Amino acid sequence: MTARKTVVIGFLGTTLDKAGGVERWNRWRPTVALCQHNDLLIDRLELIHDAKHISLAETVTSDIHQVSPETDIRLRELDITDPWDFSQVYEALHGFASAYDFKPDDEDYLIQITTGTHVAQICMFLLTEARYFPGRLLQLSPPKRWRESLPGDHAVIDLDLSKYDRIASRFQTESAEGTSFLKAGIETRNDGFNRMIEQIETVAIRSDAPILLTGPTGAGKTQLARRIFELKKARHRIRGGFVEVNCATLRGDQAMSALFGHVKGAFTGAVTDRPGLLKSAEMGMLFLDEIGELGLDEQAMILRAIEEKRFLPVGADKEVQSDFVLIAGTNRDLGTRVREGRFREDLLARLDLWTYRLPGLAERREDIEPNIEFELRRFADQEGARVTFNKEALRSFVAFATSADAPWQNNFRDLSAAIARMATLAPSGRITETETIEEISRLTSRWCDHPSSDDDGLLMDLLGDDRFEALDLFDRPQLAAVIRMCRASRSLSDAGRNLFQSSRLRRKSANDADRLRKYLGRYGLDWEECSNRM
Repeated sequence: MTARKTVVIGFLGTTLDKAGGVERWNRWRPTVALCQHNDLLIDRLELIHDAKHISLAETVTSDIHQVSPETDIRLRELDITDPWDFSQVYEALHGFASAYDFKPDDEDYLIQITTGTHVAQICMFLLTEARYFPGRLLQLSPPKRWRESLPGDHAVIDLDLSKYDRIASRFQTESAEGTSFLKAGIETRNDGFNRMIEQIETVAIRSDAPILLTGPTGAGKTQLARRIFELKKARHRIRGGFVEVNCATLRGDQAMSALFGHVKGAFTGAVTDRPGLLKSAEMGMLFLDEIGELGLDEQAMILRAIEEKRFLPVGADKEVQSDFVLIAGTNRDLGTRVREGRFREDLLARLDLWTYRLPGLAERREDIEPNIEFELRRFADQEGARVTFNKEALRSFVAFATSADAPWQNNFRDLSAAIARMATLAPSGRITETETIEEISRLTSRWCDHPSSDDDGLLMDLLGDDRFEALDLFDRPQLAAVIRMCRASRSLSDAGRNLFQSSRLRRKSANDADRLRKYLGRYGLDWEECSNRM
């Protein structure tokens, strides 16, 4: 087995490393001393410097070759005009780390923080803590007598975050990005959603445990899974690719073969070996969307693959291994499916460490306007044409979109399609009230003519199969609409006012909350169940 290489990344010391003539060998120079330790053999040194000190960098390189000829030295010039400007130094080092081809499976990285300005040292610390530099810190110290040419001492530091919380928090504002990476730069306003995304971001950076994303179709589970993958990739937690599969499309032997692969001759038509999606996701991320639709046999094999990182392809007599990060998505209530015997309880327990429900668009109406801006930016990127609303058209569409008249049955898919249609039809790149009125009419008609395809799934998860089958077809869409309003409302009274706002005007007094409570009671339901606030 090939030994791992040791790679050091650090700044040239423009003061400490500086010395002229033969006298330079009589004093301690940290970058040269770095390569003089018998118990620290450096295979490669990435030496960061600015353009002004190229001559010093070349001298230090030549001297290191005399004391450690086996060390490969690579000079890395960074354009930092003010080494005491925090934002400039951090941005330069962040760009360096993002572009560097780290190979953590083959190389150990030591981030040298003895040289460079204090600002540079702090930035190196923060980037290592955040794992943009996937390594450990290296601290050098001189011999007792400063002018001795001895190498001095060195210490390799594994970051113990509890010791550095004060320093890290001090620079949290400067080092944090303006908006959450996982929100694609959208300035969302829903407090609950923002808190959830912040926690997912922390979990994605610190843990490789499975994540379960629930919520209605079109709520953004696939997009969030991809962003989590990109975040993990940027922080060097995974090296492989993103493999996505919609489990609702897998049936019977096809499901086993697609997920776990097969060997040649395993069944009719198996003319070659097939690795399968779990093997393709090795060292990367596997996203199993609609995992609740998998059969019980596939669920059992998925559970073993998660826990033991190995599984048996169809027709094979030898197991294969695959280490991957799993994200699962579902619009079903998996707890209900467990009680019905349609989902394995042990698999749900394994997935349930980090479970997050993505609310539908109707539950985040305050986020509709910033998402309209995002969809316009995305349209411009895809079509190469910038489109905007005029003031009246934007006011009109936002008023409709945030009202109870817009159920957003397919959530963000409906919104994205609406913006794309209006932007395409907009004369001279400007959406007017004409396009807005047409689109509102189009959406309203579509929602009336095509009830949400999620209605049956919503009712089955809440009522169970037997009670669902006992419902008349006439009652199903109405009950589903009431439940969706409950989930989009802050309280029972708020839901009642929204549901009965027309008829309540014709009555002298009304208790809308009691009216809604009695309606739900006809189906054996209560507010807590329907609003997901249990």
